Amino acid sequence: MNRREFVKISCMAGLTVFLSGCGLSAMEDEKKAGAAIPEKGSVSGGKNMKIVVVNSSPHADSESTSKYLAQRFTEGAKSAGHEVFVFDAAKEETHPCLGCDKCGMDGSCVFQDAIENTLMPKMLASDLIVLVTPLYYFGMSAQLKTVVDRFYSRTGKLHGKKSIMMATAYNSADWTMEALAAHYETLVRYMEWQDVGQVWATGCGARSLVERSEFADMAYKIGANL
Repeated sequence: MNRREFVKISCMAGLTVFLSGCGLSAMEDEKKAGAAIPEKGSVSGGKNMKIVVVNSSPHADSESTSKYLAQRFTEGAKSAGHEVFVFDAAKEETHPCLGCDKCGMDGSCVFQDAIENTLMPKMLASDLIVLVTPLYYFGMSAQLKTVVDRFYSRTGKLHGKKSIMMATAYNSADWTMEALAAHYETLVRYMEWQDVGQVWATGCGARSLVERSEFADMAYKIGANL
């Protein structure tokens, strides 16, 4: 039995996993994070925005919990008239930053891959960047970290944008997302981004759980309210 099958069986076997995880945690998070869902039009000022969503789950679209959040967010954002570009870091050809400094933090990367040729132009032109990941060992996935490290080649030009973070995890302890949240907050501070929303979907170890959770609604509402 693989891990995903184990998670699905465990979740079906114990209804308390849902009650103490996905459902209840979502409501508690919404109360604790007053700015989790922005006021209608407060982020965009009523103008259409260019949004880049970076998915990073290696799982199939139909199985991934984090991609479902991204899907719901995208539906909401498009319903509000915003332009959304979705990049799947797990499916595209990407390379990790070598720290060679040939880009000089303001130029082309030595790797002419999907990050450089497809994603970077979209991010540079964007108003809002949305980072989406499953929680792996209490941090972001390797696929998303690869993208984040490659920010280095355009560090200055990527400063000052708006951002959103969305993540899913099987664990439902109150400390589950602490390390990832701290990483994101530090990234926001360094990049001088304006954080406009966060969704920390704890207790969502199976697609069925996240689909019926409050987190899915939160993701949609954040997109629709931009």
